[in-house]
Amino acid sequence: MTVTDPTDATEVDPVLDELTAWLEDNWDADLTVAGWWERLGLSGWAAPTLPENAYGKSLARSVAVKVQTEIAEFGALGAPSGLGLLLAAPTIADHGTQEQIDTYVRDIVTGQRSWCQLFSEPGAGSDLAGLTCRAVKDGDEWIVDGQKVWTSLGQVADLGMLIARTAPDQPKHQGITYFALDMHQPGVEVRPLREMTGHAMFNETFLTEARVPDSAIIGERNGGWAVTNSTLGHERAGLGAGGGGAGMGATPGTIAGHLSRRAGDFVSGKRAKRAAGGPRRSAGQAAELLIGLARGNGSIKDPVVRQGLAKLHTLGEIGRYNAERLKATRSAGSDIPGMANISKLGMSQIVGLQRDLGLAIVGPQGMLHAYEPAAQKVLDEATGNPFLAAVTITALYASAPPIYGGTDQIQRNIIGERVLGLPKEPGNDKVVPFSELPKNG
Repeated sequence: MTVTDPTDATEVDPVLDELTAWLEDNWDADLTVAGWWERLGLSGWAAPTLPENAYGKSLARSVAVKVQTEIAEFGALGAPSGLGLLLAAPTIADHGTQEQIDTYVRDIVTGQRSWCQLFSEPGAGSDLAGLTCRAVKDGDEWIVDGQKVWTSLGQVADLGMLIARTAPDQPKHQGITYFALDMHQPGVEVRPLREMTGHAMFNETFLTEARVPDSAIIGERNGGWAVTNSTLGHERAGLGAGGGGAGMGATPGTIAGHLSRRAGDFVSGKRAKRAAGGPRRSAGQAAELLIGLARGNGSIKDPVVRQGLAKLHTLGEIGRYNAERLKATRSAGSDIPGMANISKLGMSQIVGLQRDLGLAIVGPQGMLHAYEPAAQKVLDEATGNPFLAAVTITALYASAPPIYGGTDQIQRNIIGERVLGLPKEPGNDKVVPFSELPKNG
């Protein structure tokens, strides 16, 4: 199905009507989370952007966001959240064998296994191809040694998307292999990194003689850079479109302990359905919360605030239209080069504008932030504003999106060099063996 106009309900509504009918026949709040996610995942509704041979429905990402919203509005538990659904599943669908799809992707869409990303290193962030984590062949296995950093949700991950250097005598982009690493082994140590938001979503991971079998190589041996770029492309597109799971508090995988619990305990109840033939609500708009806050305290009368809110809404709409353009173009057998990078830049701009607008709207209260749930309750009562935390945590977090997933500067370099054909900076790092390149002291 090709959706060319995000406001054209005649093409989106049949998909959502099919979903609603399926939910009416299949949703059961008394199922375990594992039981419900198996139904949802094997039906294709958990990851509808994936191809059909990978437990999906080949839908546009923007339509998939509407699918997530429709599941939530129905009152059912959404798809398993996390990097498995956002990054690992589409990457394995792109580069893995059908056997790997049936092993790894099936466990992702049914929530059986959770994933983390083992890419960045202390000396290889923006220059990711400069990684030094090594994997050495040992029979039918590889022995991995090195350190990774900014490992999102590594503390609850069953598997990791690992890139390691397997041929140091090749140029740095050509000697990298992409593995699916079992995180449950003695050679893997995950340490939390506490952020200024008070959370510890990120970690550093130490790999000491960790082992990974040949069968866990995704793509070609020493061809991991192409697979890595596939993952990064899905990350940028997903972040730009507001992608990800919609599990509403249920965490996939074996560590969190949610799979055996009742699915209905993770939803807040069935919401009122729209009137027959009435318009579907669009996916969450970044401006909605701030507009409500501005109306509540009167700052909506400030022309600067109004202008900022209009810009925030406009940026969100541009992102949606770009997603629809990309789907239509791909359906016609073409592509829009650089769209994932543009989406990532747009997301950084949106979050930064949310920060600036939110702090302007709440005023001096924006200097208050609670780092623990008990303190948050006290702060809510003291300020009389239960939405303040959403503003302050966004403000503290806003510095992260321009960095993770490839910095904004890297996105612009990619657009300039790969899309616009501008000359690259001079250097011979793509032809000199990695082992001969100078390293940071």
